[in-house]
Amino acid sequence: STKMVSPDELIELVKANPVPVLVAVLVVLIPLLWSLLNSGTKKPFLDPNEFKPLPLTEKKFITHNTVRLRFNLPSSKQRLGLPIGQHITFKAAGDDGGDVFRAYTPVSDDDQLGSVEFVIKIYPQGKMSQILNKMNVGDTMLMKGPKGRLQYVPNMKKHIGMLAGGTGITPMWQVINAILKNPQDKTKVSLVFGNLTSDDILLKDELASLAKSHPDRLKVFHVLNTAPAGWTQGVGFITSDIIKAQLPAPGPDTMVLRCGPTPMMEAMKKALNELGHAEEAQFQF
Repeated sequence: STKMVSPDELIELVKANPVPVLVAVLVVLIPLLWSLLNSGTKKPFLDPNEFKPLPLTEKKFITHNTVRLRFNLPSSKQRLGLPIGQHITFKAAGDDGGDVFRAYTPVSDDDQLGSVEFVIKIYPQGKMSQILNKMNVGDTMLMKGPKGRLQYVPNMKKHIGMLAGGTGITPMWQVINAILKNPQDKTKVSLVFGNLTSDDILLKDELASLAKSHPDRLKVFHVLNTAPAGWTQGVGFITSDIIKAQLPAPGPDTMVLRCGPTPMMEAMKKALNELGHAEEAQFQF
């Protein structure tokens, strides 16, 4: 039979072996304290292998064809779980009964707890954007992620150039925000952003505000197809001359990120290649 240890014997044991007993106590206490401290934090929401529903809690048109959507996570203490440079796949039933898939990058960052926000352009022929256009608060959207080939690491390059068109600004915004929020990240960013008119510029005020508060780190140059009177930046298409003047020169400490409509991206890739930007120093979302 097992003999019970008396309190006196226990005290003698501790006196004789103080270090091993302290170690044994800590082995038991540390996991207990850890679980207590972390009981308020939740596992991130996203699962790369499973689509999960999120309810729409806010829907606001910010231009005639651009909507800002907020979806709530299951817990107010939960993070989305999306690394910088990655995106999320939406899944919904189309009018023909088949599934519609589309990748989007949030404009909120991964430090935001309890919700995720997107800025999305509504296209007349866009299957997913029309589904989003018809969504009401309380409806759910299936989401899966993270997905994407870019793994952004702070200070991976000294200077990053960006070429964005239209809604192609959202992944750029995610990277810009992460760089400028991190006091340890010294990366400089130069963005050239093409749009049809000044009314089409997504995140215009947010970009202007960041550029103003980080003048040595972020430069933003807009190019408009149709410019208003008194416009002082680019007009027409983004040309090789604009890229050369606004983006970092090719080199081992620079890279260029691209995102936008396919014809624009093909033209941008050709221009970057001709200017000497190596294939591996270019990344297209």
